[in-house]
Amino acid sequence: MELQKDSIDFNTDYILERKYQFCGHHLCISQSSDAQLGTSNFIWEAGVDLCRYIEKQNLNFKGMKVIELGAGTGILGILAVLLGGNVTITDQPNVLKQIQHNVTASIPMSCRDRVNIRALSWGCDHAQFPSDYDIILGGEIVYYSKTYPLLVSTLQHLSHEKTTIYLSSKLWPDFQIHQFYENILPEHFDCELVNRNEEDNINVYKVIKKSSSSGDQL
Repeated sequence: MELQKDSIDFNTDYILERKYQFCGHHLCISQSSDAQLGTSNFIWEAGVDLCRYIEKQNLNFKGMKVIELGAGTGILGILAVLLGGNVTITDQPNVLKQIQHNVTASIPMSCRDRVNIRALSWGCDHAQFPSDYDIILGGEIVYYSKTYPLLVSTLQHLSHEKTTIYLSSKLWPDFQIHQFYENILPEHFDCELVNRNEEDNINVYKVIKKSSSSGDQL
């Protein structure tokens, strides 16, 4: 639920501020004025849609070990912290300052010991992270086909067979997004469409790693 229209952040490092309410918690999410952040410098509707799904399904994050991939503004990871999760929020190194700004604005000091902000480059340094996450979150991270194998490798490493992965994507016509969810991801994961936003053409998927006995490990 978006509480108010966009407003200008008086901190000149940030050009936009949006306020949301999910699951009874207030989130204050800003975008950096640094144009070099590229696609990370947006509050993507697919990420907001996944927040709405979390609220609708009343998902339980209490005590869960959670990681958000390609976090951008960090909205999903922030919500997971507010819902009781122990959360690692990740993106490229130059995006971490924006995430930290939003964490500071949205998460009370009493909860910040449950959030960790780290750089993670898919397919490169994912082995520096553990493989025992309970929940993996990704909002609008599937759009560039050259990164698909890197994302799959990263998901393979971070997850085990009891990990639940939630991915949300707008089905942009110029990208091979259907191919990722219908052909590439199912080679290694069971992939279920759990929510469809027809108006905005956004899908939310619940993804579970296939049993290693099936021979699907990379």
